[in-house]
Amino acid sequence: MAGEKLDGRYAKIWAASTTSALGSGLATVAAPLLIASRTDDPLVVSGGFAVAWLPWLLFALPGGVLVDRVDRRKLMVTLDWIRVPAVALLAVAITTGNVSVALLYAVLFVINSGEVVFRTAGGAMLPSIVPKALLERANGRLYAGTTLAQGMLSGPLSGFLFGVAASIPFFVNAGTYAVSALLLGLIGGVYRARPGDDSGGPVKRRSIRSEAAEGFRWLAGQRLLRTMVGLIGLLNLTLVAATSVLVLLAKERLQLGAVGYGLLFTAMAVGGLLGSITGDRLIAWCTPTWTLRIGLVIEAGTHLVLATSTSAPVVGATLFLFGVHGALWGIVASSLRQRLTPPDMLGRVGSTSLFVVAGGNCVGALLGGAVASKFGLTTPYWAGFVVAVIVSAVTWRVFDRAVVSAAYAQEPAVSR
Repeated sequence: MAGEKLDGRYAKIWAASTTSALGSGLATVAAPLLIASRTDDPLVVSGGFAVAWLPWLLFALPGGVLVDRVDRRKLMVTLDWIRVPAVALLAVAITTGNVSVALLYAVLFVINSGEVVFRTAGGAMLPSIVPKALLERANGRLYAGTTLAQGMLSGPLSGFLFGVAASIPFFVNAGTYAVSALLLGLIGGVYRARPGDDSGGPVKRRSIRSEAAEGFRWLAGQRLLRTMVGLIGLLNLTLVAATSVLVLLAKERLQLGAVGYGLLFTAMAVGGLLGSITGDRLIAWCTPTWTLRIGLVIEAGTHLVLATSTSAPVVGATLFLFGVHGALWGIVASSLRQRLTPPDMLGRVGSTSLFVVAGGNCVGALLGGAVASKFGLTTPYWAGFVVAVIVSAVTWRVFDRAVVSAAYAQEPAVSR
């Protein structure tokens, strides 16, 4: 690692990603506030969340194919410039009093459709600008920027700006996408997965379905990566099921009000920020194998604490530790995927991972409330604990030190 460093190209992509995350966070917080200011219908309010998640299921897989077909940097710039007028239109409509829930839904759909492909393209582009030995550091700093901007700053900032004028968070959001596009435009070089596509000769194209299936089959054939993706999807299901009723747990068992409930998420975000900043050093000290194994223990312990504790400080400390674990797991998962995946399949393999995670999030959101209402408030947490214990036992040997070390040393094969 001596002599290697993260250069100006990485600084620009980090700044663009963090700026974009801040803008998306502002819109994410302001959108339900805008809907709630116009209706108290729970179905209409929850519809905003459904519309925001739908693109992750619809476009993750075809988006990965697109990322592997075109210049990834140019694609990210284009997506930002598409989102600028969409969000600006919504802001103007709010200012002039012509906004409707349908327009808000449409803009949320556009924002998140761009986000799923933007994120896939950024992850696929990173190995082209970052030395292999520094992938953990690069991913950690990206996670830190996103956590700080979207997880910690956007909430209070959006609430304040919305209180001044409902349109301001959306005007600022449009501005952040424009800044992101300009920063990405300053990065030199070509970031097309298949350099031969620029040669001027005929390029054999296959269907989107066949190319997406190729990425899925490749991932399914990689024991370590498929285990990690499956684990993250399953554990996200139980996590989202648990957090979907956390507001009720905070109120009924922890005796917390709105501020206290918000501080629980702040504790988790602070943990995530700390884990992101120190991630490369913690992973090197602990080894990737034990980072993954200890993370499984923390996952189970978090659900157990939430199921049994009535102490707000204990729950807050647990969520802080969970935030650290979540950041470290994300860094290891991304870095392993970037190390092992052939360059021309990074988009499709990354998008398959996002698709599995999004599916877990959607199912978890639906199950959490249903299970809690039928079997009791702590049931989702007990279910999460049992699932975490079972998957820990089943997958413990998959994360053997020799296997993970070999994966870190392996060079990705060229798929064609």
